[in-house]
Amino acid sequence: MEIKPDNKLITKTIWEIVTVSLFIVILGFLLQLIPSLDKTIDSTNFVRISWKIVFSLIILLWIIAIPISILWIKNLTYLLKEDEITIKKGILTKREQHIPHRMITDFMLERNLFDRWLGIASIKVQTAGQSQNQSGYEGKLAGLINWKELHRQLQNNLQTKDNFQTKNSASTKIPRKFETSVLEELRQIRKILEKKK
Repeated sequence: MEIKPDNKLITKTIWEIVTVSLFIVILGFLLQLIPSLDKTIDSTNFVRISWKIVFSLIILLWIIAIPISILWIKNLTYLLKEDEITIKKGILTKREQHIPHRMITDFMLERNLFDRWLGIASIKVQTAGQSQNQSGYEGKLAGLINWKELHRQLQNNLQTKDNFQTKNSASTKIPRKFETSVLEELRQIRKILEKKK
């Protein structure tokens, strides 16, 4: 099944950029306190230069972040296959990230303030010690509209896989005769090593 992130993910990104812009404006207001703390600074010149910097940062943020975010989201695709989850992403450099079901240990549902407001969610895929990033999650399916159904389906698939593995491991029990012979072999190796000391 192929899933594309909803366009609400673009809306979320725009709101995140608006929030960052507001923090930059607040920083601009805080910078206005500096001339009152240090009387050697020319306050009118400082105010004019600091606001130019603040507005330049905001304009630069909007010129760079909006087009890149839109292109990134438009090129994002999730493929849910029987044996793996594939995440296709990238603007100039295209990447395909394959996460085999046998390595998946958990799915975490994530909904921040903007997600809840827009009615979308992200599902993070956790694997058994394979993650390269610090979050501990191998992949993220962001901008999902039908997140409740998808999260439930992925969790059920994970439980089915765990039940199947438990049944198979119980049926492939190691014969007692083999265990005894391995233990005997280890005892002999231990005796040889002790003699060499």
